[in-house]
Amino acid sequence: MSSYQQFESASAVEVLSWSIGTYGKAFAIATSFQKEGMVVIDLATRIDPQVRVFTLDTGRLPDETHFMMDKVRERYGVDIEVVRPDPAEVARMVEAHGVNLFYDSLENRKLCCQVRKVRPLERKLAGLRAWATGLRREQTEDRAAAPKVQQVDGRVKINPLADWTVAQVDQYIAAHGLILHPLYAQGFGSIGCAPCTRALEPGESERAGRWWWEQDNRKECGIHISAAGVVRRA
Repeated sequence: MSSYQQFESASAVEVLSWSIGTYGKAFAIATSFQKEGMVVIDLATRIDPQVRVFTLDTGRLPDETHFMMDKVRERYGVDIEVVRPDPAEVARMVEAHGVNLFYDSLENRKLCCQVRKVRPLERKLAGLRAWATGLRREQTEDRAAAPKVQQVDGRVKINPLADWTVAQVDQYIAAHGLILHPLYAQGFGSIGCAPCTRALEPGESERAGRWWWEQDNRKECGIHISAAGVVRRA
């Protein structure tokens, strides 16, 4: 049994309090400023107003996500640590495959995600002992078994909202007047890079707007789910 099994009955606040208390400045929140990320930031800053927050700026984000960065800085007074891909690596990829390579094949899309998201995240995590995400079990089939606390490549990954429903997320947002990403008002259910995200059609699942041209319905970039389609863990 995992040594972190005890956290499965803990609340999001209890999990975050333990994380912040245990790891201090070696802990940070990873966010793309979607609903879940905003809940995690709000909960964590109530525990520690100076909690570390970082985001992956892939170079292809919508303007609305940069708007969210500014709004979060203003509301919470946190210094958002912006993590970017290696410019030389991006340049080599674009030269070899084109700037919009992700439309050509699943292989190329995963390469783009690796260069712009996965590898920058790995470099950032090298300086941390633990990090938190807004991952929820309800989001996709592959995330259904995600634990609240787990070991991943020698570090501790915290998923404080793992057992939250979308209704609970929305209720918290309404109750605390949280800032919402503007693209939700335009019908988006999940928000990533601008060329790879669209608004949902009626009846579509939350992540159907991500890489909508693909037949593979896993809809993952690799920062949470491995190539084998399972939650990333050590």
